[in-house]
Amino acid sequence: MRRVPVAWLNLLHERTRLGVAIAGVAFAVLLIFMNLGFLGALLSTTTNFYDQFNADLFLMSPQSLEISTTEPFPRERLYQIAGVEGVQYAMPLYSDYLLWRNPETRESRAMFTYGINPDDPAFLMPELQSPASRQRLAQPNSVFIDRRSRPEFGPQAVGTETEADRRRVTIVGSYALGGGFAADGTAIMSDQNFMRYFAPRDLTQINLGLIKLEPGAPLEKTAETLRRLLPSDVNVYTKAGIIEHDRRYWLQSTSIGFIFSLGVLVSFIVGTVIVYQILFTDIREHLPEYATMKAMGYRSQYLFKIVLQEAVILAVLGYVPGLIIALGLYELTVRATAGTLPMQMNLGRVLFVLGLSLLMCMLSGLISVRKAIAADPVEVF
Repeated sequence: MRRVPVAWLNLLHERTRLGVAIAGVAFAVLLIFMNLGFLGALLSTTTNFYDQFNADLFLMSPQSLEISTTEPFPRERLYQIAGVEGVQYAMPLYSDYLLWRNPETRESRAMFTYGINPDDPAFLMPELQSPASRQRLAQPNSVFIDRRSRPEFGPQAVGTETEADRRRVTIVGSYALGGGFAADGTAIMSDQNFMRYFAPRDLTQINLGLIKLEPGAPLEKTAETLRRLLPSDVNVYTKAGIIEHDRRYWLQSTSIGFIFSLGVLVSFIVGTVIVYQILFTDIREHLPEYATMKAMGYRSQYLFKIVLQEAVILAVLGYVPGLIIALGLYELTVRATAGTLPMQMNLGRVLFVLGLSLLMCMLSGLISVRKAIAADPVEVF
C-alpha cells in the first residue's frame, strides 16, 4: 500500500507560504554562513603570517596581547639561549606601525613594519632569500612592501619613492604575506633602517624572538628547556601555541570575535522564529484534519512525525539556496578586498551549517507541534 506524503502535501497546499518559508530559512542560513566566513577570515588573517616565519619556537613578552601589540623585551634573551642544544638560530624581530604616505594622493596611513637583520633567514618568502634581495634590503631608507597591502597605500612598483614618518623611503622589492585585521598593509626593512625610522628606539629591545631548531631537535623538550632557562619577562611558544595565543585574544578579548559569534546566534534565533511562525500557521489551518486523524485512531507520535518531517523539508529546501548565495558572496568579498579577506568555504563549515539549519527547523517543529498533539476532535468540531 502506497504511503501518502502528508508532510510534503501540507507544505505544497499553500505555495506562497512555502516560498516565504524557504526564503526565511535561506536568509538565516546565509547570515550564519557570512558570520562564520568573516569569523574564519579573522582567525586566518590574524595568524597566517606565522607560516612565513622561519621559526619553530617564539619568544614573546607576557605583556603582549598579539603580534601587532607586542611589548619589547631585552635582546640579550636571545644570547642566553644561543648555546642551548638543538637551537640553530636565535633571530630578533622588531615591529611597529609606520606612517606611510601614498605618493599619489599624499594621504598617510599606518603600515605595520617588521625589522630584521638582512643576514638572518627570518622569513620564508622566496623574494627575501637571494643575496641580491638581502643586499637591497640593507640599503639605507629602503623597504620591501607587501603585495597584499591595501591599494590606499599607493603604488608598489620597485623604485617607487615616498615618505614614511617624514623620511624618504624607496621600495626595493615586494613579497606576499598579508597583515590581517590589525594592519591594512605590511613592510619589511633592515634592523638598521628600523632604528632610523623609529628613533630614539634602539636595537637592544626586540618584539619577538624567532628560534629555528636544528633538524631532528625535539620541539617540546627544547621549549621546556628554554622555559626553565629564561626569566619570567619572556614566554616561550611553539608555532601552534603562539597561533592559539593570538586567536584566543581576537576571539575572547576583542569585540570583533564577539560580534561575529553573536551574529551566528542571532541568525539561528531568527531562522527558528521564522520556521516556527510558518509551521504554527500551517498547523492552525489544518487543525480539523489533525483532529480527524486523531479521531480515526492515529496517535500523537504520528502527528509529531509529520510536523518534524515538514521541518526537515524546510531546512533542506532553505539550506540549498542559502549555500549557493553564500558561495557567491564569499567570492565577491575576496575580489572586493583584493584577496586580503580570505573568505573560503570548507566541508566542515558546510556540514556544520547544515546541522544548524536542521536543528533550527526541528526546534521550531518541536515548539509548534504541541498545537497538533493537543487537538481534541470534540472541541474542534
